[in-house]
Amino acid sequence: MYKIEQQRMIVTRLMLCVTLAAFAVAPGLAQETGYIKARGKPGDAGVFINGQYVGPAVRFTVPEKYPAPAGEVEVTFKDPRFEDYTTKVTVRGKKTTKIKYALKPVEPAKPPFGRLRLGGGEPESFMSIATGDTGAVFINDKFFGYVDELNNPGGGLLLNPGTYDLHIVSPTFGDIRQKITIEANKVTVVPLQKKEK
Repeated sequence: MYKIEQQRMIVTRLMLCVTLAAFAVAPGLAQETGYIKARGKPGDAGVFINGQYVGPAVRFTVPEKYPAPAGEVEVTFKDPRFEDYTTKVTVRGKKTTKIKYALKPVEPAKPPFGRLRLGGGEPESFMSIATGDTGAVFINDKFFGYVDELNNPGGGLLLNPGTYDLHIVSPTFGDIRQKITIEANKVTVVPLQKKEK
């Protein structure tokens, strides 16, 4: 009986030590996060930190600020009309690291084109059902833009005719993967539905 009681006391002390250690480390973890803020051309380039999409560099002419782990991080800017640009920066905890970039244009695609638009089954209206959704749209694993810029009747993405792999990563609509076929001079609408919470 004495040994069992002694083992319980040891386990209790160990649990207390682990709990106290967790509380002691927690404030340090908050210091391990810094921020990235970027400005450049094109302003709406997609920002990827250590390979993960985080959002657009600029929204409505205001640079966005994104959390990044402290230490050296790799930041990539992507836009389908430009070459990707990657740089490494050192992020300090609780500080904002500012980056300036200028992407080099690539040769534009040649017609014919069809148009890809994201829709929600809503009646045609000027307003997007995805306003503010900066979720990423990938075509054949290449970043092509944001959900909310492709989700209104006047918007869309011009693509050459063909079949493509569409991948959408959206906080509003979830993770969508499907094949799409684009036809010349036609609009292909991919319906979106808000994911259940």
